[in-house]
Amino acid sequence: MRSLNVVPAYGRDYKSKAAAIADWDAGKDFRITDYKLSGYINNADAKTYDIDSVQIRYFNNTRVATVQIKR
Repeated sequence: MRSLNVVPAYGRDYKSKAAAIADWDAGKDFRITDYKLSGYINNADAKTYDIDSVQIRYFNNTRVATVQIKR
């Protein structure tokens, strides 16, 4: 199972898990924060690169929402 840690891109932040997941589902960009990888990713990219799940950090990086990637 391949998983990535991401944060909202371009200065966005979310107050709720639902808002973070809604933007992920809408295809907005997120910045990869894993130590081996860098760059930006969205829902379509995750499917292309065979990612199984993403952990979205939100609310000033104090909370985490996990999203399973549907194929």
